[in-house]
Amino acid sequence: MTLNIPDYQGGSIVNLMSSIIAARGGEAELYPPLRGLDMGLLSNARNVILLIIDGLGYHYLTRQGAGGAMAQHMHGCIHAVAPPTTAASVTTYLTGLAPQQHGLTGWYTWMRELGSVVTVLPFLTRCNRADLTHTGITPEALFGHRPVFDRMETDCYSLMPDWLSESAFNRAHLGKAQLVLHENLEHCFAQMAQTVLGHDGRKYVYAYWPGFDALSHEHGVGSVSTAQHFARIDALFENLVKELRGTDSVLLLSADHGFIDAPAERRLRVNDLPHLQQCLQLPVCGEPRLAYCYVRPDLRQQFVDYVHAELGHVADLYGGQELIEQGLFGLGEPHPELSARVGNYALVMKEDYVLTQQLPGEPPPDMVGFHGGLSREEMDVPLLLAHCQ
Repeated sequence: MTLNIPDYQGGSIVNLMSSIIAARGGEAELYPPLRGLDMGLLSNARNVILLIIDGLGYHYLTRQGAGGAMAQHMHGCIHAVAPPTTAASVTTYLTGLAPQQHGLTGWYTWMRELGSVVTVLPFLTRCNRADLTHTGITPEALFGHRPVFDRMETDCYSLMPDWLSESAFNRAHLGKAQLVLHENLEHCFAQMAQTVLGHDGRKYVYAYWPGFDALSHEHGVGSVSTAQHFARIDALFENLVKELRGTDSVLLLSADHGFIDAPAERRLRVNDLPHLQQCLQLPVCGEPRLAYCYVRPDLRQQFVDYVHAELGHVADLYGGQELIEQGLFGLGEPHPELSARVGNYALVMKEDYVLTQQLPGEPPPDMVGFHGGLSREEMDVPLLLAHCQ
């Protein structure tokens, strides 16, 4: 078994953030700058804009967008962090750290400190969708992250969908940045242009669009709906490059992960695997493509034997600590809770298999597109660069 480990030494999104931090007057603390990205170009530009299209994988863009506006500005292929999922990668964009340090390892994360599985981005407990902020627990206190905007010396802006305006997670990572809201895809691009044109000072503008991800989950990344949405993004990107001409801006576009589509017969549920479910002490955490398993101590050998005998064709089995030691989550000293957040064991799903679990009171899983696994389709994200002089 060979893990696809992100290139944290100079080829991943955390290295991109190190480059941006340094270019905007800050200091990258641990991760080197992105290999092949001209630091002088970023440092000398008046404005640096980073647009994140949630879910837009490199391989999808190069296939679907061949000859399009975005493809013409392709700078290269870089890696998301592991797991390649929004909770982990967007936290990297908002902190400049890999999961090794920021400690968020998937949509569902076991927070030992709280004795609860938490859906990280909505900041809710999984069991009853209770808002943790209503109990006085804040993301600032729980995670202890320093916002990336506070590591820069220029004016900073964070462009978010209006329905995320009250997000405790996003506000905890806002720091000194000014929050700018947008209503839809077209408005997102309009707000980027307006923010850059607002004044002549040096700026860092971070913009986030989740619509591509939502369609890919619901209909599949290979669907017509997703392709049509991509075409709109491509046209708007071309127009934005034109609008920014003369502003001395570097426009970067990347993503937090790519996607795979899982056929119905390859969407496994823990609920349908009683011998597996019997061994678990907690609900499966992480992602459907990278599942962290917390196993009853007296049944660990039974769990290992069952996975090898019955699930060996769908998943590779690793120890959680083994993943940390192999460097899957980043470089350097790990977050003090990291080992508790990756389970006793992890199931790295093969091909296009997924593993979900439906808890009491939850609706049945109903998605076509998935991410979080270690395939190239999920791990590889694009880096586009347009120099708007």
